[in-house]
Amino acid sequence: MLGDRLAGRGLELTLSLAGRTNSPVPMPAPVRIGGFGGAEGLAQYLNAARIDMLVDATHPYAATISENAVQAAAIAGIPLLALRRPAWTPIAGDRWTEVADAQEAVRALGPASRRVFLALGRQEIAPFGSAPQHHYLVRSVEPVDPPLPVPHATYIQARGPFSEDDDRALLEAHRVEVVVSKNSGGGAAYGKIAAARALDVEVILLRRPALPEAPSVATVAEAVAFIDHALTPRGE
Repeated sequence: MLGDRLAGRGLELTLSLAGRTNSPVPMPAPVRIGGFGGAEGLAQYLNAARIDMLVDATHPYAATISENAVQAAAIAGIPLLALRRPAWTPIAGDRWTEVADAQEAVRALGPASRRVFLALGRQEIAPFGSAPQHHYLVRSVEPVDPPLPVPHATYIQARGPFSEDDDRALLEAHRVEVVVSKNSGGGAAYGKIAAARALDVEVILLRRPALPEAPSVATVAEAVAFIDHALTPRGE
C-alpha cells in the first residue's frame, strides 16, 4: 500500500477514504473520511490544509473522483500524481466477455439459470435483482443490505486479498459457472481470474471507465520515487 511505503519518510501524510467501508483496515497516517463537495470543495480543502501534492490512488473505476482530483489540483496550483495500475489482459485459457456495465453483464448472463459469482462491490450488484433465475454467490467486505430480491443468493463476508487457491476452492465448492468482476488490475484481486482460468469458468468483465489525463505511474515503487523527487527541495 502506498501509505505504508510513504510513512516514516519525513512527509506529513493525510489519507482520504470515501467512507464506503464501515471498518477500514488500520492506516499508517491520519485519515479523513467522506467527500469534499466536488472539485471546488477539494481545492478549498487542499488550500486550507496547505497540501503540497495530491496523489490520486483511487480505484480504477472511481472516474468521478479522479476527474475531481485533476480539476482540484489545477485550481489549487499543486502537482498531482495518479497511481493507475494496469488492467489485466487475457492469456491462453481465459474465457472473457467484456461489457460496459453491470446492466450489460446481466444481459450477458442470458435467460437460462446459471451459478454466478458476483465479485463486485456490494453497492453495484442491484441490477442483478432483475435476473432472479440465477443462483448468486456474493462476497463483500460489508453485509449486503438489503439483499438481492432473488430466491437463490449466498452471501460471504470477507476481506481480501484472496489467493488463487482460495478462490479456486470457493468456485468449486459453489459450482460457479461464471464470474462477474471489474478489471481491477494488480495482484490482490487476481486470484479469482486465475482460478476461473484453471477451472474453465467464464468471466464477465466490466470495462474500465475513461479517466482524465494526468501524470501517472503504474506501481507503488514508481509513485514513491516520483513523490520523493517532486517534494525534495532543489539543491539537496
